[in-house]
Amino acid sequence: MVEIERKFLVTSNDFKKEANLKLKIKQGFLNTHKERTVRVRLRNDEGFLTVKGISNTSGTSRFEWEKEISATEANALLNICEEGIIDKTRYQVPLGSHVFEVDEFHGANQGLVVAEIELQNENEAFEKPNWLGKEVTGEVKYYNSQLSKKPFKDW
Repeated sequence: MVEIERKFLVTSNDFKKEANLKLKIKQGFLNTHKERTVRVRLRNDEGFLTVKGISNTSGTSRFEWEKEISATEANALLNICEEGIIDKTRYQVPLGSHVFEVDEFHGANQGLVVAEIELQNENEAFEKPNWLGKEVTGEVKYYNSQLSKKPFKDW
């Protein structure tokens, strides 16, 4: 139940041509404590409840637990979330033996595009596409829980 991922800014829309899946995501936070977050997500018509722990020093690893819930339950929980619902489109982009998840944000975070890659270990090598920009792994302002409080438009 440990998530290992790295996060990068995206420099162009070229990823859209390489994507094999596109998902609409709406998510909110029931709790955004610095040591844990509790997230509610509606991904197309699927609901999820996720608990994430504090990141390690490098920002690449942290505890993550996720449970699928109904769309009805997810919508009900989204209604009681903290202020600042995240609205984004996620593109899944396969590359080599990995998959990049590229989030194109909407609403208050319009203009922000971030790519994440999940790894088996922190030092795992992976192929980098030409649209991958600056690494922002561990930069707290790019966490969705923080984007819900201080959106990209306010930076």
